[in-house]
Amino acid sequence: MSSSPSAVTVIGLGPMGRALAGAFVAAGVRTTVWNRTPGRDRELIEQGAVGADSAAEAVAASPLTVVCVVDYDAADAVLRQGAVTAGLKGRTLVNLTADTPERARDTGRWAAEHGIAYLDGAIMTPTPTIGTPDAVFIHSGPEELYRAQRPVLDALGGTHTHLGEDIGRAAAYDIALLDIFWTSMTGYAHALAVAGAEGIKPTELAPFAQGIGAILPPLFGQLADDVESGAFSGEGSRLSSTVATMAHIVHASEGHGIDASVMRAAEGLARRTMALGYGAEGFTRVTEFLGRR
Repeated sequence: MSSSPSAVTVIGLGPMGRALAGAFVAAGVRTTVWNRTPGRDRELIEQGAVGADSAAEAVAASPLTVVCVVDYDAADAVLRQGAVTAGLKGRTLVNLTADTPERARDTGRWAAEHGIAYLDGAIMTPTPTIGTPDAVFIHSGPEELYRAQRPVLDALGGTHTHLGEDIGRAAAYDIALLDIFWTSMTGYAHALAVAGAEGIKPTELAPFAQGIGAILPPLFGQLADDVESGAFSGEGSRLSSTVATMAHIVHASEGHGIDASVMRAAEGLARRTMALGYGAEGFTRVTEFLGRR
């Protein structure tokens, strides 16, 4: 937890890992890189990074190691090896790999057992934003450690937010936010399929889809207040009306032979909630019943 390092190691050179390493190099931080698949470091080395021959050599090169791979299975396969684990002892590991909150906590316990200072984190914006003001990073773990490493993490650009000492908190935010994103993307893909079956081109629908999307940001804040307060107001839209709309989507989709299983699941949840006597309340009442069968 000493002052911020002047050197960093990046493990994992997929598109995001290369972007992270490139941002460190561009900021003048001595950057060592390593990847399980050889050859991905070539361009970074040309930019000024140092290529390591092994993961153990890579972590030994810097007081701070940043890892960004596909999931925690891949991270464990690299980090939980004798020489690598030993090399990390007394150093700091920042894990920007996406996975579940419990996997993050498990890695935190492993790090503590081996004398490794550990921060977990998530990247909430796409690869092109890294190194720019548009990047968004979230972190969790010991605040003192986060503050010590913040100066070098700032080389990645954008905003960095420490969410708390619970090592799994950043992953929990990540999972919740990706839930919004991929559910929305699935809905849009389905909408394009339904529109196409009715002879509507994707580019014809897109401006109206953008209008629907613009409705959501202010609703997110309002509905969060409803759920937190337990108000679940149906003044703007009753759950009974929502169910009717969902049924129309299911019938239109299946009339064209389009899979409507996602909307059927949403409709089923809404109907179960309404059957418990909440038809006059708002849609977010379903949050109380998502775990029930």
